[in-house]
Amino acid sequence: MAQVLEFKLPDLGEGLTEAEIVRWLVEVGDVVAVDQPVVEVETAKAMVEVPCPYGGVVTARFGAEGTELPVGAPLLTVAVGRTASGWAFGFDPAARMRGAKDGASAEGSGNVLVGYGTSEAPARRRRVRPAAPVVNGRSRAPEPVRDTRPTETPSTPTGRAAPADGPVPVISPLVRRLARQNGLDLRKLTGSGPDGLILRADVEHALRAGDTQDRPDTTKATAAPAAAASGFGTALVTRVPLKGIRGAVADKLSRSRTEIPDATCWVDADATELMRTRAAMNAAGGPKISVLALLARICTAALARFPELNSSVDTEAREVVRYADVHLGFAAQTERGLVVPVVRDAHTRDAESLTAEFARLTEAAREGTLTPAQLTGGTFTLNNYGVFGVDGSTPIINHPEAAMLGVGRIVPKPWVYEGELAVRQVVQLSLTFDHRVCDGGTAGGFLRYVADCVEQPAVLLRTL
Repeated sequence: MAQVLEFKLPDLGEGLTEAEIVRWLVEVGDVVAVDQPVVEVETAKAMVEVPCPYGGVVTARFGAEGTELPVGAPLLTVAVGRTASGWAFGFDPAARMRGAKDGASAEGSGNVLVGYGTSEAPARRRRVRPAAPVVNGRSRAPEPVRDTRPTETPSTPTGRAAPADGPVPVISPLVRRLARQNGLDLRKLTGSGPDGLILRADVEHALRAGDTQDRPDTTKATAAPAAAASGFGTALVTRVPLKGIRGAVADKLSRSRTEIPDATCWVDADATELMRTRAAMNAAGGPKISVLALLARICTAALARFPELNSSVDTEAREVVRYADVHLGFAAQTERGLVVPVVRDAHTRDAESLTAEFARLTEAAREGTLTPAQLTGGTFTLNNYGVFGVDGSTPIINHPEAAMLGVGRIVPKPWVYEGELAVRQVVQLSLTFDHRVCDGGTAGGFLRYVADCVEQPAVLLRTL
């Protein structure tokens, strides 16, 4: 007899308590294998495919795409076991070929990883008309699911159309997001990439061609009574939900401002020699070294001299927790919002290794593929806001860290050099720090050491 098991949204780790359903990967009536991804969700930190620990027939789904669910809420129900027709829902030949044990489906694989999905490719889905699921001895009709498959597929000059009953051939979360924001059904597109892969250019081509009729309105516009009462007519107010990455950033920054008594000090530095040093290193051949990597190398050396700033405050225990290792976060602006990827063990890396890791994490941030583990656990943050064309800032500390070094743009400015006025490459450095972990003397010493290394990179060599 078939047994209906309920699969709930698992704990996604790192303090995440909810997730938004981006795309269902299965439909009611589909046969799924053990550990097959069944839904794609977006958390405040990353896009995640969630695998189901049961093998069988999907009998119900809970939540439409765009719905935000808390951890522990039902995602779907799966019928496992045998039916009168003899079909063993819990048995899947493809899963067994991958090494799944007999009977594992009924009890679950246990492979719903915190914050991740498993990497096994899903078995080909079969469609079975399910009976009404039985939960706690009572029959319950599955949630009605609207079939959104297209009846016809528009053609494009090249590529192959996506199968109507299979997963949409698209890898980039940014492509999915662009289509979702414009109400575009990816199943109606023909991908021009390898094996029919849908690229961003395909989505933009469809949008330009006007293939976005009947787009859903994702914002709520309401009349502002105050404007109408004042005689200026009816003004429209757009309300944007604080959820996902934007909501997580808002919560974290608010907590930082509430809990941390921060202070900021800053100094201008002559970065001419640092830029010359970088140019000489890159002229020698080999991988190119970034300015951010050199600043990170200076940061780790400064934290070795001033370890008070590589710490956090345990408010319950009333203790300052100092860390021996430097896990360096760096601010990265993406289409999804501001994220802070973390370079693990930055103090053990040279400039070449730091450059490569910054590039890898930055690309993952832009693609939206960073995992929760890559976005947490930092002990100090480097914020290069100079890329926005500004000189200075007083950034908010990345809670629960104790300090953040801000770097403005490096631009030619008048500067007194060796007693004479000259045009030099000048940068403003700022340090925002938790006044509970140290006083101004320590913060000033740290910032002055960083500035000295920027002005004379040989200082760094003398102190290593």
